[in-house]
Amino acid sequence: MAEPEDDRPLTEARWLEAPETRRVLEALAATGKESRFVGGCVRDTLRDPDLDMVDLDIATAAPPEEVMTSLGKAGIKVVPTGLGHGTVTAILGDRHFEITTLRRDVECFGRHAAVEFTADFEADAARRDFTINAMSCDAEGRLYDYFGGREDLEAGRIRFVGDPRQRIREDYLRILRFFRFFARFGRPPADPEALAACAAEAEGLDRLSGERIRQEFLRLLAAPGALVALDRMIETGVLRHVLPVEIHRDRLAHLLELAPEADPILRLAALLRGPKVGASEVIDLAHRLRLSNRETGRLMVLVTEPLPDPKASQAVHKAAIYRLGGRAYADLLRLAAAEGAMDRERLDALLALTAQWSPPPFPLRGRDLVARGVPPGPEVGRLLRQLEGWWLEGGLAADRKALLAELERRLRA
Repeated sequence: MAEPEDDRPLTEARWLEAPETRRVLEALAATGKESRFVGGCVRDTLRDPDLDMVDLDIATAAPPEEVMTSLGKAGIKVVPTGLGHGTVTAILGDRHFEITTLRRDVECFGRHAAVEFTADFEADAARRDFTINAMSCDAEGRLYDYFGGREDLEAGRIRFVGDPRQRIREDYLRILRFFRFFARFGRPPADPEALAACAAEAEGLDRLSGERIRQEFLRLLAAPGALVALDRMIETGVLRHVLPVEIHRDRLAHLLELAPEADPILRLAALLRGPKVGASEVIDLAHRLRLSNRETGRLMVLVTEPLPDPKASQAVHKAAIYRLGGRAYADLLRLAAAEGAMDRERLDALLALTAQWSPPPFPLRGRDLVARGVPPGPEVGRLLRQLEGWWLEGGLAADRKALLAELERRLRA
């Protein structure tokens, strides 16, 4: 049921009162058709009334051509970002308004559906995935809630709109979206009907592109309730369609206790590290999830590099920071702590070292060796590596003069 017409919980929302928003609403009102805010801006502001947002979604009964004309007359920049789906984007200052004409399904076939424009807000809401995403509000902050989304949001309950299996078959990514929203907004127990539908339709995930899986899964890992959501994914058999390797759930649990600030790639590494996951498995998984080259390189280090020995000398830790970089070494320290290799006090001390100490550049170059009679070629590289190793063993303390003296000693030898 929709909320009573006098229910206006979003009247004082900062983004709703913003001058840019009022200008866009005035332009849309000039079409003579109703427009409302939908989706995340409504949902998130109900949880945090002080929230301000710069990316806002609007549903309107006006056709996209009328929307573009009206916005243009008002002097508002408009971009036809998805005319085939009835979507245009208005840009005003730092704010982006994605404006989509109301739609209703005529015929559904998987992710692709035959739709037609409509003026029926309830029919449009019925197309959305979850009740908490199907709410809308008008220019006065009045809430429209056809499927009990506000109550579900307050209860931490993630429910599909309508029949869960039908919603999932329309787009199998909704399985991951269910667990992602549960990780962000949910409170146990998870909706049993939704869990059963996700389990029954899990094989549909194999049809999705890596890009779409990557976006949802990394956002899931970043959410506050990631561990609880992953537990439900394991129970339903969903996770193996995303990570078809052996995972280590308890290590992630320990990591989140020690370092709740850990980002998604570090959290993923905590799940993956183990004797059965090596370089080839990391590459395969990175390709499957369409990770960037930078993300792949970082994941490779975090999964395959030996973990630091907390009892090692400061010189050893400094050498590792020099070789791997401060960020990578700090993450490896966190992973070592998650495996029980050190306590909180030792972890904090070593993290402080990585944050406060910056390794100096190696003082010698190949031309220094050539100037002292080393013939250009492989011998230069071999000697440089030896000298760098000697420098690292000494805690990176030797200066250029000392290194040149060591070079002379080796050349005489």
